[in-house]
Amino acid sequence: MNAVTRTSSESETEALGRALAEELLSVKDPFAGTENIFVAMFGDLGAGKTAFVRGMADYIAPDAEVSSPTYAIMNEYSGKRFRMCHFDMYRITGDDDLYSVGFYDLTGVIIVAEWCENIPYALPEHYVRVNITKTPEDGGRIIEIRRV
Repeated sequence: MNAVTRTSSESETEALGRALAEELLSVKDPFAGTENIFVAMFGDLGAGKTAFVRGMADYIAPDAEVSSPTYAIMNEYSGKRFRMCHFDMYRITGDDDLYSVGFYDLTGVIIVAEWCENIPYALPEHYVRVNITKTPEDGGRIIEIRRV
């Protein structure tokens, strides 16, 4: 999915996250050629990153109660077929922090990481980049999704 979309509400942002999860997992072997599916989230505080992740989790692990992992660093949501690890990289200051939370030990999971501005050195070669920008005039969001 390479797209730029404007959302006007939290529920529209969640729906876009769900659509991305559906697309990523619609192929026969979504992990073919990669250890993990990686979604790198970029955006300011309050941009809607967690709402987008909530939409993804709605498809992957429908019973999950999604919240920002700001203090836990990672929340894990398990569905019937897939496991999703939701990271908040806001307080990550270096590679040692990523090692200490087990970031590099994960395989066969969907990793969705907020605040990837803080970990450019840890992004995989191929990933999905999601940029969310608030539109201050009306409270909407511009969401750009592209494969890198």
